[in-house]
Amino acid sequence: MRELSIYIHIPYCVRKCLYCDFLSFPIGSGLLTDSTAMTDEGSGLDRKGPGGQIVRDIESYVNLLKREITLEADRYSGHQVISVFWGGGTPSLLGTAAVTEVIETLRNRYHMAADVEITIEANPGTVTADKLREYITAGINRISIGLQSADDRELARIGRIHDYRAFLETYKMAREAGFGNINIDLMAALPGQSVKSYEETLRRVAALCPEHISAYSLILEEGTPLYERQGEYRFPTEEEDREMYLLTDSCLASCGYHRYEISNYAREGFECRHNKVYWQRGDYVGFGLGAASMVDNIRWSNPTEPEKYVAYVTGLEKESDKTTGEEDGQASAGKTGGFPVRQILTGEEQMEEFMFLGLRMMCGVSRRAFQEQFGRQIEEVYGEVLRKMYRQNLLVCESDHIKLTTLGIDVSNYVMAEFLLV
Repeated sequence: MRELSIYIHIPYCVRKCLYCDFLSFPIGSGLLTDSTAMTDEGSGLDRKGPGGQIVRDIESYVNLLKREITLEADRYSGHQVISVFWGGGTPSLLGTAAVTEVIETLRNRYHMAADVEITIEANPGTVTADKLREYITAGINRISIGLQSADDRELARIGRIHDYRAFLETYKMAREAGFGNINIDLMAALPGQSVKSYEETLRRVAALCPEHISAYSLILEEGTPLYERQGEYRFPTEEEDREMYLLTDSCLASCGYHRYEISNYAREGFECRHNKVYWQRGDYVGFGLGAASMVDNIRWSNPTEPEKYVAYVTGLEKESDKTTGEEDGQASAGKTGGFPVRQILTGEEQMEEFMFLGLRMMCGVSRRAFQEQFGRQIEEVYGEVLRKMYRQNLLVCESDHIKLTTLGIDVSNYVMAEFLLV
């Protein structure tokens, strides 16, 4: 059977972090109207809230999610699910009953691999010991905890809902609950951050011995509160940012982590299976508001507006036994549901993605795999670019694999751009 990965988007969070431009909403913002509410017992938010509307809103969303997962199952009857990733937002805000129901829906309708990797993102302060144990009972075997920094002042500046102590409590509870595969998210180049404080964060986190660490530099996204208020803070200089970048690799390597992707580090045997599917252009399908999918070199995304997502799921029910009216399977503009436009990737677009996604991984891209997928030698398509990158010592070819050099990693954005064909 072909392999498939599944992404589940939970758009709720306690509040938006100041740097966040993801598709997420604070709880209580009323994503869905009462007219869409459904009342599966126990599907609500495992948190004291200001009223029943929050619970109804969460229940409505979880029920829509289960309906979408069920209605789409027949499309993937020939696939085996190797990973499931709960992202957001803050998926750990969901009650365990809701999480269990969604996982049971997947198990009942999809072919799940015996060793399927199921990850849930969690923020400190949004889980309890009981909830973590119930996650494991439900089948979740990997947890990704968003720390970002071990410095409480830095956390406050970016609007995180927790401090370092709360993170430590969450990490300890996850270990005691039985999680043997934990990722910790970190960020560099934060407002007010120094090279010294960032190194302290790295060393504190590495000392905890998580199986996986993701470390990214902050990107100021236009329209976020932090972007608008950036003049209020001192941000690290380009030189300091680069020093933090180099420090991440050297510090984590000395602590037993190998870098397998530009921003991701793991202990042996704990590379994130789900994220590798993205970088290696495997098939994945996303469920939930705004979730993205790519199967058979066809790419699409769910509606990002709650009302349109409701209409989309309703439309799936009405169209489940019908053709959708277009050659590529999408619904016509006037039909119920507003089905996402499906983009069929051209051969050139597929080759571009093969290169600029695959080169993010330290193992690089396989010349043999390129030929098998596209029926052409990689040098036929990219010979001039490859020779240029070899001369500049940005890429190296070792046997079957072409990969970034140390210098190439430092200027990876420049290298990736060279592989665009148009």
